[in-house]
Amino acid sequence: MGDFYQIGVVATFHRLGKIDIDKLESYLLRFSRVRPIALVLPALYTDLEGEAMKTILSVLKDAKYLNEIVVTLGRANETQFKKAKEIMAVLPQEVKIIWNDGQRIQKLYTLLKENDLDAGEDGKGRSAWMAYGYILAEDKSDVIVLHDCDIVTYDRQLIARLCYPVANPNLDYEFCKGYYPRVTDRMHGRVTRLLVTPLIRAMTKIIGAHPMLAYFDSFRYPLSGEFAMYTDMARINRIPGDWGLEIGVLAEIYRNSSLKRICQVDISDNYEHKHQPLSAENATTGLMKMAIDITKTFFRNLATEGITFSDGLFKSLRVTYLGTAQDMIKRYHGDAMINGLFFDRHSEELAISAFSEALKIAGEQFMEDPLGAPLIPNWSRVTSAIPEFFDMLVEAVNEDYR
Repeated sequence: MGDFYQIGVVATFHRLGKIDIDKLESYLLRFSRVRPIALVLPALYTDLEGEAMKTILSVLKDAKYLNEIVVTLGRANETQFKKAKEIMAVLPQEVKIIWNDGQRIQKLYTLLKENDLDAGEDGKGRSAWMAYGYILAEDKSDVIVLHDCDIVTYDRQLIARLCYPVANPNLDYEFCKGYYPRVTDRMHGRVTRLLVTPLIRAMTKIIGAHPMLAYFDSFRYPLSGEFAMYTDMARINRIPGDWGLEIGVLAEIYRNSSLKRICQVDISDNYEHKHQPLSAENATTGLMKMAIDITKTFFRNLATEGITFSDGLFKSLRVTYLGTAQDMIKRYHGDAMINGLFFDRHSEELAISAFSEALKIAGEQFMEDPLGAPLIPNWSRVTSAIPEFFDMLVEAVNEDYR
């Protein structure tokens, strides 16, 4: 059971006591008549065949408040696409699958590139972005909810609580970020615990208080892949296509929304999904790749706020980060001990060392190319440059589905 303490610049909705999920879902069903809800599921084909997806489908069958479900499918051949349709056919809602590797959608990606609207490389960011476009094109829903397809601990409360703050017209929130603990017999979430939070606080020590840093530090799990938003936010937001997706989304929401209309909600007693290896020796894979992409996105968004980076700042930041992260380890150690959890202090220290190296690499890459890979264009720009694109997208998805 959580507390009700509010900290930071965005509203936090806690889990307070036993939840009447039937009552919550009945409210959502009523709200959905005013604000229809679309669920986006970014998935690899391997996700759809996983055990977690069986649980997710069993829950979604009874989620009558969902107006439509859009699966944006990656790394799937034609046989796997057909199989994916069979897997999703158990759901009673209107379901569409965007086959990102199919010839029709690939032609659309080529058309975008030919019009200087490159959507980037294959990945979760691009796949989610294309699903937003399809929902905007169909114009059947007012709320978009997104979560991953590898959530082992998925249940009715997770999806309902994620939808509620944005679906409820009386609350007036246009973006909601999910958060949760990630604990088994030990603490997980190393990138959030040992990189992102210490990095934000180290940066604050160096440059002083800054509104964007205070905003980032308000989120209990800034790297969570679960959120809900108005469809209008999907129209105007630009997003990165790499591992910087979650930080990039938060930065765009910061720029395009009022803090009073942003919130976070505790969506699960515990959250478990697949874990990435640290890969400390290889900066192109695992958590090292993730850490570099996240950190570069962090730097670029602070730079847009007028913060000037230099070699000296990066050197100071790396030292300050190390000290801050090591102090955090002491806190996590105590938290683990009082809760009877296993805590490998040595592996935590190794992770910090790896993330410090990732910070160094990210700083060097940022100084060499501050702009980096361009963000995926927002949908307002796409439809301005190619007015018929939405019609083409709907036709491509429908033809593939047939």
